[in-house]
Amino acid sequence: MEIKAKLLQGNEACVQGAIRAGMKFFAGYPITPSTEIAEISSLVLPKIKGTFIQMEDEIASISAVIGASISGNKSMTATSGPGFSLKQEAIGYACITETPCVVVNVQRSGPSTGLPTSPSQGDLMQARWGTHGDHSLIVLSPTTVTDTYQLTVKAFNFAEKYRTPVILLLDEVIGHMREKVDLAELENLEIVNRKKSNCKKEEFKAYEVTEDLIPNMEKIGDGFKFHVTGLVHDDTGFPTNSTSEAQKLFSRLSNKIKNNLDDILLYENYLTDDCEMLIVTFGCMVRCSKEVVDSMREKGIKIGLLAIKTVWPFPEEIVREFSKKVDYIFVPEMNMGQMILEVERVVSGNCPVVGINKFNGEILTPEEITSNIEEVIIHAK
Repeated sequence: MEIKAKLLQGNEACVQGAIRAGMKFFAGYPITPSTEIAEISSLVLPKIKGTFIQMEDEIASISAVIGASISGNKSMTATSGPGFSLKQEAIGYACITETPCVVVNVQRSGPSTGLPTSPSQGDLMQARWGTHGDHSLIVLSPTTVTDTYQLTVKAFNFAEKYRTPVILLLDEVIGHMREKVDLAELENLEIVNRKKSNCKKEEFKAYEVTEDLIPNMEKIGDGFKFHVTGLVHDDTGFPTNSTSEAQKLFSRLSNKIKNNLDDILLYENYLTDDCEMLIVTFGCMVRCSKEVVDSMREKGIKIGLLAIKTVWPFPEEIVREFSKKVDYIFVPEMNMGQMILEVERVVSGNCPVVGINKFNGEILTPEEITSNIEEVIIHAK
């Protein structure tokens, strides 16, 4: 009898979620603290007739992933800070060529080699703005090991559904911690595959605009007409210098994400129905913040938590609505202040926004978050 409940590491749950979603190709390069994802993929993929390849560097890894995806395979790579920086140009290429792929970044302290084995959340802004030019993509950030499994599946679903690279932004805490995962409860997760065309092979246009703004995608090598380029291109995929075509392409790439925010934006409300103060955070800080909410509620302080799982696009509307109802918003982060910039932008003065930050390679503890909040409360009286 198969045991459904397992003790899994976050990185291991990521691989199992990827396999569940249909991953058939992984290319990567070892880097702490993501290496277990590559190691486990190298063991599992050959057993299901998939392909694992250790490339010579991070640039080659993401390039191989893009090629494998265009060839019809659900594909993933995994890295950490320095490797994530190296992947940025190719992530932009995946954006403009609309190539589905998943890029896992298990964050560590930086910049440069920084503190390789220590936790951080310093790549939040890079995940959104790391590659150059106007572009849209989706970035998910799990809060538990079970969440990592589920959001890995979601990452593949979004990549395939919207023809875009999706970044799974873990942190070292989530990547390396172990928790019980009940796989029986995850058996009915939806699996999405890329949209195929119904036309004759000779009539196929690789970037023909459909009603949902997401072109159909066929496998290269199956006899369909194909041209893939990082240049601005028309619906045939061939380059063009037309300014009207450029405007149309860039608008469509943005709008195919903007038009589907109801599907893409994932977040969790925790004890927010009557809250007078709100914590807004992501990743492992959600775990610490839940403990803070519970302990402060016991003292009669009405505080709630908005746990953001889709960090890009940023869930502007829900944050803005909360800001009209609460006295304070607190933003704990393991960086010098990145998510707070988005919170302040959308709150736009509706209520005070207070950052709680730690960036020395140690986790920001519930006690530290609590003391910062209590200090604000005392000064407000």
